[in-house]
Amino acid sequence: MTPEEWHCWRESGYFVRTQQFDGEELARLREAVEAVAVGVAAASAAGRTYWLDGKRFVDVGTTTVQFEHSPPSDTVRVVEPVHDQHPLLDALVDDPRITAPMRALIGTPEVTLWSDKLNLKRPREGTGFGWHQDAPYWVHSCDHVDKLPNVMITLDDAHAGNGCFRVIAGSHRAGCLPGTDDGTQLGGFYTDPSAFDLSRQVAFEVPAGSLIFFDPFTVHGSEPNASDAPRRALVYTYQPAGFAMLKSGCVRHSRPLC
Repeated sequence: MTPEEWHCWRESGYFVRTQQFDGEELARLREAVEAVAVGVAAASAAGRTYWLDGKRFVDVGTTTVQFEHSPPSDTVRVVEPVHDQHPLLDALVDDPRITAPMRALIGTPEVTLWSDKLNLKRPREGTGFGWHQDAPYWVHSCDHVDKLPNVMITLDDAHAGNGCFRVIAGSHRAGCLPGTDDGTQLGGFYTDPSAFDLSRQVAFEVPAGSLIFFDPFTVHGSEPNASDAPRRALVYTYQPAGFAMLKSGCVRHSRPLC
């Protein structure tokens, strides 16, 4: 990591590396995630369906599939975890473009995967993600929540029209912020809007193949996709070596750098 990246990470809770994957790599990854979307949609017919605040979730083994919010939508919105659904997505766990910065951020010579997911924000249908932190989701599941950095791999050009990723710069320095108290089932997982400064919002309008690294305490979210362009992305979260993954309980080591 460069001194500029370290400064941005410490002060703002993120840094970006643009166009790290070329067109051929992106084409293969897009093909992979579309195959996954078809596969999990079919497998969901035999999964365990449940509803939270009117939103449809299906557990297929240790994989959770979220569907778009307008019932009875059959459009897949999120798949978590996803690396074990396709060899190319599993290979990303070991990609040095991702793991080298992760080793630096975590401060350990080796790392393992904590969680990963696929976000499919379809044209004119993909809903947004409310402002939230990841740390409150995870603080009761591990004792090293401060060592769980995320990276988003953008599979399409991201811009305001298709609901690009957004963060509140510097919000990570406040630690775990309070959730909303609106009486809904999921309300507590969204950050109370009075707890952060919306004027510090940063929208990542970046080309496909970019990497956005962000802190688990950084408040983030996105708007709906109001365009005719998809906004697909993968998010991988790492942790120090030897710890199990969040949902499966398996240990997925990242192979050492050569």
